Formats: sequence, C-alpha cells, structure tokens
Amino acid sequence: MRTLSAENSALLYALAAALLIPVDVPAQSVQYGPADIELGGQAVGVITRESPAIHGRDLSEGYVTQPMVMATATFLSDALEVKGTLNLEGVTMKRGELNAGILGEGYIDRRHPHTYLHELVITGQRRVGDNGGSITLGKGFAPFGTDDPMARPFEKYPINHHLSQILERAVAIGALRSRRVILEAGLFNGDEPESPGDVPNRARYWDSWSGRVTLVPFPQGEFQTSYARVRSPENARGGGEDQHKQSASIRLEDAQHSGYGLLEWARTSDYVGSARTFTFTSLLAETSARYGVASGALRLERTERPDEARLTNEFKTPLPANDLSITGRSRWTIITGRLAVQVPVARTLSFEPFAEVARIRFTPTLRPSGFDPAQFYGSDRIWSFSLGATLRLGMSHMRMGRYGVARTEMRGMKMDGMKMDGMHMHSDLPKRTTR
Repeated sequence: MRTLSAENSALLYALAAALLIPVDVPAQSVQYGPADIELGGQAVGVITRESPAIHGRDLSEGYVTQPMVMATATFLSDALEVKGTLNLEGVTMKRGELNAGILGEGYIDRRHPHTYLHELVITGQRRVGDNGGSITLGKGFAPFGTDDPMARPFEKYPINHHLSQILERAVAIGALRSRRVILEAGLFNGDEPESPGDVPNRARYWDSWSGRVTLVPFPQGEFQTSYARVRSPENARGGGEDQHKQSASIRLEDAQHSGYGLLEWARTSDYVGSARTFTFTSLLAETSARYGVASGALRLERTERPDEARLTNEFKTPLPANDLSITGRSRWTIITGRLAVQVPVARTLSFEPFAEVARIRFTPTLRPSGFDPAQFYGSDRIWSFSLGATLRLGMSHMRMGRYGVARTEMRGMKMDGMKMDGMHMHSDLPKRTTR
C-alpha cells in the first residue's frame, strides 16, 4: 500500500485541525453585516485495492481525496449570492486516484485531481413566488447534465463523469423559472483544465454553449434534458475535435432526504468539422437510502469510452492528443455497492466511515482494435475495494451544478441563535436532514 507522503500527511493534519477547532461552535450560518455567510469543509481518507489494476498486478493505495473548503455569502435577502469552493486534490493526490475505467484530463484509470479554484460564481436573482430569473457569472458548472459526483453518495466517481458534466469553466448563465419548468442557457470556454493550477483560457471564453430544460412535477422529482456544443475540449489551443453532448435524467428524493434515486443517459459525439467520428454512450442508475445513522447505496453503470494511447506512465495519456485517432473503444459495465455509518462528533461535525466494492467488466466494441483490454489488464474483469472515512464540518455539501432559480433545494439550514464577536447566528429556516 502506498504510504502518504509527508506533504500529504501535513495537509491531512492541517485539515483535521481546521475542522476540529470550532467543534464547540454550534453554527453553520452567520450574519455579518449585510451578508449571510455559510462555511463548510470536508476531507475523505480512503484506501483502495484493485485486482488486477494493470498487467495482472494488484495495486493498493491510500489518499486524502476531496479536501475542500466551501463558502456561500448572500446579500439583500438572497437577491445576490457569491459561492466558492476550494479543492486541494492537486496537493493530496497529484498522480490521481485509482478509479478503473475513468478517463479525462490526461489521466486514464485514475481520476484526475480537480483545480484548486473549483468554483467561484456570483449570481443575481429575482424570485416572485415560484417564478423568477437569475444570471450567473464566474467559474463553475455549465448548465448541462446531472449533479457533480462529488455531491452524490459514492466516493468513487462513475466513469461517465466527462460525458455527463461540464465543469470548471468560465461561465455566463441565464435561467428562468415558471413554477414547474426551469430553462437554462449558458456560454463557457470549451477547453478542459490541464493541471490543478490551470485557469480558463481567455482566448477561448464563450466559444461553447449549452442549454438545459428541467421539469419539476413535484418538489422531490426532477426530469431534465440538456444539450451542449463544446469546442476542442482536449486541446486548449483549439483545433482539436469538437463535442456534441446530450443528456437526460430522472432524479427522485424523498421529503426527508433519506432516500434518493437517479437514472441518467448521456451521449457524446466527437466531430471534425461537420463529420462525426466517434460516439460514446452511457446509462447509469444509482440509489441510496439512510436509516438512522446507517446508509447504503447501489450504482449500476454501462459506459463506452475511447481507449487512447498511453505514455510511459501507463495511467497517463498525451494532453493534448498527438492526433485525432484512438487505439480502440470499449464498453464498461460496473456494479458498485456502498455501506456507511454516520458518527456525529459535534453539532456541526460528522465522521462517516464507509466501505465500497465494485465489480468491473469490459469488452472491446471497435474491431479490429489496437487495444485489447483483457490482455492489458490481465483479466476481463476487475474488483475494486475501498475503505475510508469522510470528515465534514459546517454547511451541508449541497448539490453542485445549478445556480440561482435553477436550484430546486433550500440553500441551507441555519442553527439556533447565539452571538459571537459581532456575528449573530440565527434560525429562520427549517432544519433538514442531508445525505
């Protein structure tokens, strides 16, 4: 098993200290002058074993993953909102996290670290009852697809992440809501990040667009469909293949937030000019339920991915690609189960040990192919086992991927009142149970 480096260990201790210091402060939301501020943080310690991982060899590794600091500030009775998320995976998992089948941003079979500035947006909105409109500017999620996996039940990402979400882009988004119907349209830069410290390429601002329509027939149900055209996502300088992306999903959650289900379909087609080259499709279903402090989740995924040329480090691919070809295409079928127990440590601090297991199978779908998955991995199936724990402080990790009137949930719960250093902490919204 990989031993955490001194740098990672120091960060883990710093995160733990930052999370543990305020355990006697029972507040998640504070009023400071005209601003209503919510703060939160989390970190996940996990050990993963894959059998086999590559060339018939098993690998076991340990990480601090998803180390994040989150903040939301609202003004003028929620008419103006600033939301930010810092992600420190560039420090804690530089070489990526074992995640068989996943592909993106120069990593393959490892999930890439996200950028340090994961999200920073400002939203102006006007609501009149169930109707309203909003405008959002900043760096964040384009209006496309489903929620970011980081805010869903599993620690391991589905391999359709780059088919089903468009994130960490410079975005300009407009949204309108009329009772049960939400319309969103957005412009953004097409290029994906190339490193944790990367920022959107100014020369690429607004060269891509997306739109999403959501029907909310009842408070706990969502039906969405979306479409995007993304210019040269894998070549920051432009000139690479464009992508036409489609998504449709049904999301259900009970009123107590103790049960959840998602069914999603996604398709990405690569284009050179007006000629379509390859198409990759994904179908995913996941569900979770909580009873008391215990929770369980199940995910079924069937996703096609390109098999790209690999570097000397066989968990990396050229970025940008050397040409517009791929070595093969394969279909991945993954069944993942999770069990967890939430242990309250203090009023705003929780500790959740968990176990996840996944059975992974794959078959080539492009013949003849220059890549034989069974030969490369040493088997036609992979088992993945993960043990870990999530530490959370403060505001709940809310859904990620929607802004302004496009959000269908309450912004957060506020705790019982107390005064501290000129801040007034209050309780004017009902409390709710979070996943």
